[in-house]
Amino acid sequence: MDRILTTHVGSLLRPPELIAYLRAIERGEPYDEPAFAGALTHAVEDVVQHQARAGIDVVDDGEQGKVGWIAYLYDRVSGIEPRVFAVEEQKFFPAGVDPEANDGLQNLYVDYWVADPTSGEGTGWVCTGPITYDVTALDRDLVTLRNALAAVDVVDAFVPAVAPGSIYWLQNEHYATEEEFLYAFADALRVEYRRIVDAGFLVSVDDAVLWHKHATVRLLGGTVDEYRRWAEPRIEALNYALEGIPEDRVRYHICSGSGHTAHTHDADLRDIIDLVLRVNARYYLIEQGNARHEHEWRIWEDVELPEHKVVVPGVVTHQTPMVEHPELVAQRLVRLAKLVGRERVMAGTDCGFAQESTTRRVPVWTQWAKLEALAEGARIASRELWGARAEV
Repeated sequence: MDRILTTHVGSLLRPPELIAYLRAIERGEPYDEPAFAGALTHAVEDVVQHQARAGIDVVDDGEQGKVGWIAYLYDRVSGIEPRVFAVEEQKFFPAGVDPEANDGLQNLYVDYWVADPTSGEGTGWVCTGPITYDVTALDRDLVTLRNALAAVDVVDAFVPAVAPGSIYWLQNEHYATEEEFLYAFADALRVEYRRIVDAGFLVSVDDAVLWHKHATVRLLGGTVDEYRRWAEPRIEALNYALEGIPEDRVRYHICSGSGHTAHTHDADLRDIIDLVLRVNARYYLIEQGNARHEHEWRIWEDVELPEHKVVVPGVVTHQTPMVEHPELVAQRLVRLAKLVGRERVMAGTDCGFAQESTTRRVPVWTQWAKLEALAEGARIASRELWGARAEV
């Protein structure tokens, strides 16, 4: 195909009527299940059609039926239960970090989900029994997405799923060792990954933890070697979970954390790129559209992209409501294509626009305007890279 294809990371804003049901599900409260199913079907149909109209080639369901990019899994596996904890102040800000200079930084380092930091309480999730995967909710989402795709003309579709490293947010009270715990989680995810691919979709693995854990370790006084001893087994566990799945059906997404914070403690992409490239995926979705990480496209001047792999840089970002100009999007794509090859670049986003069902990184109309700018920028870049042959 003689053009740059377009996609995004996965999470898109949910409509208000759907959020009410998702809140009830998250809290374990009763809700009208048939009404929820109807609202979910409508939301997925709408979000798929919006993506197609915006010019997105590889679409998803916007994670409309998920309470959050990680917490959705806690409802799909056995052995996980929520628990209210007393939150210690030091959990928010490690030694050496000035809270006033890093407003909101706690979102990267806190061990619990804290809706109100002044409450002294937070919700954590604990593994208390064997982890096994229940496919019921996944099968619902796969059918809903497949039905919605019948009304649009797109190149492909993907389904986001978490990486095994996401046990970072879980406390283990059941398994004898951390390795046993990690691989029990990976075994459950093998079921999810395989079922997504067998249904005809790309599996898109979300792994924000890999990048921002680097900053967590360093801020708590740890070393780079300690970080790598943490990270490498999690890459191995991910590849274990992906065994048997063709690489060309796997996407791998990393970012340094989606919070609207200073990000002054982010690791450089160069610090982790070797770990990223070990993942058995064809597509690497990498944050590169925001002011903290845009410059890192130049690592491809001396880091070799393995053969048959595709870089999917963020060319629009969730970090600002300002809509990127299509010419800027095109510039970001062209300069990268000249380093790695025009056939090895796809246009993407830094992260999702709604990692949790109640999260709104940008207004709804801005979300779609950004994706339209992404698609227009890809068309401009394609004309520059392929000339008259460009399929735009």
